[in-house]
Amino acid sequence: MSKTAFKSTLPGTGIARRAPKLTLGIDEAGRGPAIGPLVMGAVALDSKAAAALTRAGLRDSKSYGAGEEAHQVRCELAAKIREVATFVKTICVEHHEVDDRVARKELNVLERELATRMIEEAPTVDAIIADGKRMFQPLTLRFANFASFDHGEDHHAAVAAASVVAKVLRDERFHAICARYQAEFGEISGGGYANAGTRKFIRAFAERYGRLPDETRRSWPHPYVADLVPAAELDAMRPQLALL
Repeated sequence: MSKTAFKSTLPGTGIARRAPKLTLGIDEAGRGPAIGPLVMGAVALDSKAAAALTRAGLRDSKSYGAGEEAHQVRCELAAKIREVATFVKTICVEHHEVDDRVARKELNVLERELATRMIEEAPTVDAIIADGKRMFQPLTLRFANFASFDHGEDHHAAVAAASVVAKVLRDERFHAICARYQAEFGEISGGGYANAGTRKFIRAFAERYGRLPDETRRSWPHPYVADLVPAAELDAMRPQLALL
């Protein structure tokens, strides 16, 4: 099935008039963290909206850095994206579903399935661009106007827009997780990625409760709590590093 833009006709002339070029961008946020969901995003922008967002400073979500200031910049851009975009879609994949698909070596398959779902829900477009050349390349067989690139945000603002709206939702979900534990464990740093801040929180939780926090991905390796968490639970956490 192809999602190709159509041509209209100028009244009384019979001359084809092409609608403004429309591009659908696809990206994700939260593939790598040990805590919380993965979020997929899709944004359709016409050429005018893409140019306006680029002038407003739109680029890949990771380029703004971390912390509250960067989050605020992304939130402001996400609001502008929603004002001018033809289509915006986000899909949240909970940690337990990520675990299930990683266990079956299907994390890439999952992302292609979600991309397909978003493409089919989107309006007819001239081009579809996804971030991740090898992962999404199989979709070129299904959609004639589909292309995938590494650093896809460099190829079109729609991909950068998708990365921003996905990252904003991912950050909101992670902040909600932090709020749940803050009174007991204090501020949780690290964004849920496998870094010192995340390990500190997970270890403190394991010291108190003898298990991992509910939102932790069990398919990620957690050797730093091997002395605190039952071996049976850790044995189930086989890292699928080739997928990450």
